[in-house]
Amino acid sequence: MRNSRREFLQATSAAALGLTALGRSVAQTAAGPSGEKGGAQQPPATQPVQVPKIKFGGVEIGRMVLGVNPFLGGAHYNQNYSACMGEWYTQDKICEVMHYANSFGINAFNYVQMGRVPGALAKFRDEGGEMYLIPQVTAKDDPAALVQNLKPLGLQRRGEEVDAAFNKKDMTSEREWCKKVRDLGVMVGVGTHRSEVIELIEEQGWDVDFYAGCVYGRTRTEAEWRQLLNGELLEMPREIYIQSDPPRMYKVMQQTKKPCFAFKILAAGRVADADVPRAFRTAMEGIKPNDGLFVGYFPKRKDEIRENVETMHAIASGA
Repeated sequence: MRNSRREFLQATSAAALGLTALGRSVAQTAAGPSGEKGGAQQPPATQPVQVPKIKFGGVEIGRMVLGVNPFLGGAHYNQNYSACMGEWYTQDKICEVMHYANSFGINAFNYVQMGRVPGALAKFRDEGGEMYLIPQVTAKDDPAALVQNLKPLGLQRRGEEVDAAFNKKDMTSEREWCKKVRDLGVMVGVGTHRSEVIELIEEQGWDVDFYAGCVYGRTRTEAEWRQLLNGELLEMPREIYIQSDPPRMYKVMQQTKKPCFAFKILAAGRVADADVPRAFRTAMEGIKPNDGLFVGYFPKRKDEIRENVETMHAIASGA
């Protein structure tokens, strides 16, 4: 019992230290020039551990790109968790987390023109923050306006739209979208939750520059899920995560010469804390040296950003 209690206290202390570090950085960013709350935020000091870098679009970006779903309350878990995430992520909190991520060398953002995100990005930039943008583009967005207003590295067609077209067996609209973006003079990207989409685009030779692939195939049709699950269908069929999916996506990413960004490598929070380093190692070994990761954060419980950057740094260093 004594050992168990000691282990519990050690774990609790470690978690408290992590939260204190994040809270301290957040407090720093929330302080104005006079050190009082309410002024313009000042970015925290550069952290000693930096995320590994890759070349993308002629610039150097962190191999871990800041994901956007948590900022929108998109937990991909259940309604209560999404609501909790959305309530916690005020515009100021999004801005604080962006600054904190920036301090670890995370200098690219998988932006989307929704919710509080545009306002948070504007505030972040006003406070001196700098992020390269790789926006997801929805059916409602005007690509030309995004290019003009945001000056992104490239535009990535959102996976929801791409997968809906694929499931209808007609990708004409998505290929036309890629052609229009090419004329805007930025990099062209395609997002998907299905490895088959990347295989099809490669086979047909679309003019695209990069891919963003969810390592879990969460947009299978109802018929596909029933076939896979022996006639059964689980509740929330769009949020089913099976362990045999990631190897399929990583294999496809290895086979294309184009840069790829893997996302949902932690199965939208379903991977247990103890297994997070293993998931990162699997991802980094599964993708090419010039590939990266999109990772979203909800650091309410612990300092996820620091932990993940330290994990990536250790793996890249051969630890």
